[in-house]
Amino acid sequence: MEELINTLGQESEEYDRLLDLSLKKTPVIVSADLEALGKITDEEQLILSRLSHVEKKREECMKDIANVVNRDVNTLKLGDLITLLSSRPQEQKKLAVLHDKLSETIKQMRRSNEQNKQLIESSLELIQFDMNVIQAMKAAPETANYTKNAYASGDVMGVSSGRFDSKS
Repeated sequence: MEELINTLGQESEEYDRLLDLSLKKTPVIVSADLEALGKITDEEQLILSRLSHVEKKREECMKDIANVVNRDVNTLKLGDLITLLSSRPQEQKKLAVLHDKLSETIKQMRRSNEQNKQLIESSLELIQFDMNVIQAMKAAPETANYTKNAYASGDVMGVSSGRFDSKS
């Protein structure tokens, strides 16, 4: 049981670090600082790697505990385990505190990640708008020149042929 408590403590610390990075990411996204965003993403990858290791350790602990209390490991949840520990109030309290802390941290992370997602989507929409404006500028109207057969022969305004003019 002590190993599970320690593992959940480590997991909680890693999620706190991940939440801090997620909160730092918001102003970086707003300022479009791609270098800082890259650094934050690299740090997140390191934390996620450590979290994966801690998660495996937690699953092993839960598997061992499920065997001891004669429960199915796939259905035994931390909340159930807290209820089962009514005869051991100190461990029950530690697990309950860690459970609540992890739940709150994950809720805050979801909120922050959703905000960051919306900011990124807004940035992408702005980029798409700029691209459309640039394309519209390239498709400028033609001059009103017609041949004697009433076919348009005008030049497109505002568009160069893309060649360098050495006489200019």
